[in-house]
Amino acid sequence: MTTTYNCTADDERTAGIAHARRAILEKKCVVLPTDTVYGIAADAFSPQAVTMLLVSKGRGRNMPPPVLIPRLNALDGLATDVYPDARQLAEAFWPGGLTLIFHAQPSLDWDLGETKGTVALRIPDDEVAIDLLTVTGPLAVSSANRTGQAPAQTAFEARTQLAESVEVYLEAGFRPVEGTDATPSTIVDATSLPLRVVREGAISLERLREVVPGILDINGNAADEPDVTVIETQAVPEAVQADAGEKPASAE
Repeated sequence: MTTTYNCTADDERTAGIAHARRAILEKKCVVLPTDTVYGIAADAFSPQAVTMLLVSKGRGRNMPPPVLIPRLNALDGLATDVYPDARQLAEAFWPGGLTLIFHAQPSLDWDLGETKGTVALRIPDDEVAIDLLTVTGPLAVSSANRTGQAPAQTAFEARTQLAESVEVYLEAGFRPVEGTDATPSTIVDATSLPLRVVREGAISLERLREVVPGILDINGNAADEPDVTVIETQAVPEAVQADAGEKPASAE
C-alpha cells in the first residue's frame, strides 16, 4: 500500500526513511525530495527496480537515470578512470548542483539502460535525501513526474502523477526550498580529458574554471579561445540524457 510520510516531523521522518529503505530492498520505487525538485528513486543495482522506475515515468531504456550517492568516498566504487581534475570538481561542488559523467566500473552488476558504459553521478544537497541514501546506498533517481509533465515540487504533486507505482512518498515541503535557485545541475563529461561542460546549470563555467582552469565550455572551447560553436562536437554520453528535457529535474 502506498504511504506518504511528513518528513518535517521527526517521528514521521524516521518512520518514512525506514519504510523507504524496506521498499528499496524489495525492489520498489520511492519518491524523495532533493535540492531541486522531487525524484523517483530505485535501487541502482536492481535491473527490475530500474525498469519499474522507467515504466512509472513512461520512459524507455534509451534515457537511463543518473545515480545519486551519499558521500564522496562512494565515487571510486562506481566509476573508473577518475581524473584528478574531476575529483577536484567533486570535492569542490558536492553536495550540490554538479553532475559528473564517468566510465562506470565494469565489474558492477547493474543495468541502468543504454548508458554505453557511462554513469552520471551526483550528491544532492538535501538532508532527507542524504538520510535515505546513507541507509540504501546509491539510488537511480529521475524527476518524479510522468515524461512530458511538469516535475513535482512536492510529494503530493508527485503522487498525482505516479500514484500507486510508488511505495513510499517522503514529503518534506516545497522544493526547491524558498530562496534557492531551481536551476538544474551543471553536467560535466569527465570520461576524457580535457573535461567538458555538456549542459550549463547551477554551477557556472566561471566557478568551474576557478577549480579546473582547463575545462572546456559547452561548445568545446578553452578559456583562451573565442566563444564559437563547434560544428562537430563530441557525443554526449547517454547517461546525461536522463532528464535533459525536464528542467529542473531531481537528479540534475
